[in-house]
Amino acid sequence: MSNELWSQSASQLARLIKNKEVSSREVVESFLGRIEAVNSKVNAVTVVLAESALQAADIADKTEATGPLHGVPFSIKENIDCLGSATTQGVPSMAEAIPVVDAPVVARMKNAGAIPLARTNLPEMGLRISTDNPLRGRTLNPWNIDLCAGGSSGGEASAIACGMSPLGLGNDIGGSLRNPAFCCGITSLKPSVGRIPAAGSIPPNDHGLASQIMRVEGPMARHVDDLKLAYPLLSGRDVRDPVSVDAPLYGPEPELKRAAVVTEIPGVTMPGEIVASVKRAADALAATGWQTEEVTPPELERVTEIWGHVLSAEFQPIIDNFAMLMSDRPIAMLKELFKIFDPATMASPLLHGERWRLSCAWSLFFQEYPMVIGPTWTDFPFPHDADLDEGGTELTVNRLRFITPANLLGIPSVAVPTGSSGGLATGVQVYADKWREDLCLKGAGIIESKLGRITPIDPAF
Repeated sequence: MSNELWSQSASQLARLIKNKEVSSREVVESFLGRIEAVNSKVNAVTVVLAESALQAADIADKTEATGPLHGVPFSIKENIDCLGSATTQGVPSMAEAIPVVDAPVVARMKNAGAIPLARTNLPEMGLRISTDNPLRGRTLNPWNIDLCAGGSSGGEASAIACGMSPLGLGNDIGGSLRNPAFCCGITSLKPSVGRIPAAGSIPPNDHGLASQIMRVEGPMARHVDDLKLAYPLLSGRDVRDPVSVDAPLYGPEPELKRAAVVTEIPGVTMPGEIVASVKRAADALAATGWQTEEVTPPELERVTEIWGHVLSAEFQPIIDNFAMLMSDRPIAMLKELFKIFDPATMASPLLHGERWRLSCAWSLFFQEYPMVIGPTWTDFPFPHDADLDEGGTELTVNRLRFITPANLLGIPSVAVPTGSSGGLATGVQVYADKWREDLCLKGAGIIESKLGRITPIDPAF
């Protein structure tokens, strides 16, 4: 693997800069060169912040370290506010939507010394599990350009996988941090709801109940250690997000080191290699003393059903507003998707009562199995626009059947690669109980240490 600066982890770059072995300018220039070399092949980066990044790097080189990421560049999804750059949401009418203040996660990265380097692509309004829009175009999967990069943080994942950024910011209400991490072969942290604050300054800025109880911001990287570094920097209360809290970052070692291994998902038949990747991850844990047992967590089908109802109950009215911003095919897909989870079929008290009941059942499950290892997607990445074609809603729901628990129940998950198969990345999720991101990160770190990393890569043609 290349020893170029762009191929290094954010943690390693921070050490090199702090020790004066390289300058921040050299690091930023290396990433700018990598973007120039490969972005045209995958269309992951939408805006390069070259001038401001180089200015910030020069300032960093003249000052003492201001934080753990002093002088290290990072990238930002285009639905997260970053001063001086449009929060486009992937729609043409918002191409010039310049925020008046940084999002909390961007401000915290800057406070840690990190430097905004680039903005990255997403589907329109972040409402697909594939990344394409009429403003920026389609992002390609660097493993196979005929397949989707995942969504909605597909630009981030593809950019990081190709070495255009060491660390980035995305968000997740239906797997948007984990879907593209799986497709592109990187790692990401979907935190507990309330752990990392989310706030924006540009309408449409939905603060409905679905967003309050399910949407999160989180980091994406090639190295689990970089997630571990970003995790405490991004966490904690921000007054702009009333759901955010200050909660302990780390918990006690489980008395019972037992992990549930999920090799069957009700409602779908997974390819053999998806199942094999879960078993490889389980073997990695077992090699470090964890007891592993193949078992299915509570009521997975019901979890997905209630997730869909919660989402559709909030977003069905909003779709009428988004229809003025979005193109026809994604709107048609969303309407079809929400028909499956028609909010009229379930009254709100029952809906949230069921969510509460399922949350209790999973919390009890975590008492017996403090860690859960299972698939990220239940199948491999699909061809571009297959989610918009006939049968696309079923394709979407079926792939998300082990994604939805983290969102509905507000619990943390880390997506981590496990290798590759047939020229495509494979990977798993590590789940733990609410506020136990540290356990997810620990499990992911063990898996990574045993199975290795599979990026950065050059885009495949």
